[in-house]
Amino acid sequence: MKKVSIKIRRLILSLLVISMILNSGSVIAAEKTIGVILIPNIPYYEDIHKAFTETLLSEAIAEKKASSSNILEAEIIIQKPLPDPISLMNTARKFAAVGADIIVSYGAPSALAAVGEQSSIPVVFAGVYDPRGVGMSLKNATGVSSKVSVATLLKKLKSISNFSKLGVLYSDTEKDTVLQSEEVKKLEESMGFKSVMLNIKRAQDIAKITGVDALLITTSCPTQYCLSNITDIARKSNIPTATLTGTEEDKGVILTIIANPQEQGREAAKMVVKLLKGAKASSLPVVEPSKVDMIINLKEASSMGLKVPFDLLSSATKIIK
Repeated sequence: MKKVSIKIRRLILSLLVISMILNSGSVIAAEKTIGVILIPNIPYYEDIHKAFTETLLSEAIAEKKASSSNILEAEIIIQKPLPDPISLMNTARKFAAVGADIIVSYGAPSALAAVGEQSSIPVVFAGVYDPRGVGMSLKNATGVSSKVSVATLLKKLKSISNFSKLGVLYSDTEKDTVLQSEEVKKLEESMGFKSVMLNIKRAQDIAKITGVDALLITTSCPTQYCLSNITDIARKSNIPTATLTGTEEDKGVILTIIANPQEQGREAAKMVVKLLKGAKASSLPVVEPSKVDMIINLKEASSMGLKVPFDLLSSATKIIK
């Protein structure tokens, strides 16, 4: 269990110094304990967490300068369980056992475990596609939705490659990815394609990718873990790819539309600040994403002989060349 502490001793203590404390794992006594469930090796969650910690530090410094208050002092305990239900449930139970004051989670699997395994500790989540849609109880939980339009993603992918058979990579054990696959099904008739649902639970399942002319990669954790292998298959068969979650640039996904991870982390941190100051989670409404990123891998598209429309390029947040 990794322990990270936030402690502001002097008004002149800088963000850089605190960051050094964080990175070294130094332990300083703190008033409150925040448990963080961070599924490892998911770039999108890591980006959210980075923004979360930076914002929490900034808020703590500002509070100390403004009022000399230590109310935002908190020890952050990070757990990195694998994304299987048992590991996630055990992590939530550990935080309950150590008496965490707040649990922060990234992604629907973590959030559902945190809310489902205990009810006394408030939960703040980020990177959850559709909190209500997955049946999450919000009695003692709040956070930031990462829902973006599946229809918009597919429309833009259609403008790059007019596919007729779409492979949808999801996991039937992750409720948010099931929701995303259901949304795809509803769009078939209006957008003129057929979808093939490919349930990915382990690396060998990617052998199912055949007979499709485009791929949609949902927020499924298993797909993130074998993304390199997925894009290798796509390259060999000239299959364009699109995703609803952030990935590393070298993975080769052509079109990405995601809720901005920095906004996700910042908003989650602001909610934690409010809880530390005495607010109830039930009084804080779930925040919808206001900033959506569109990333186009022009290099990958060009290697497949695909032309990306100019209007798509001009509206992109980032272009990989």
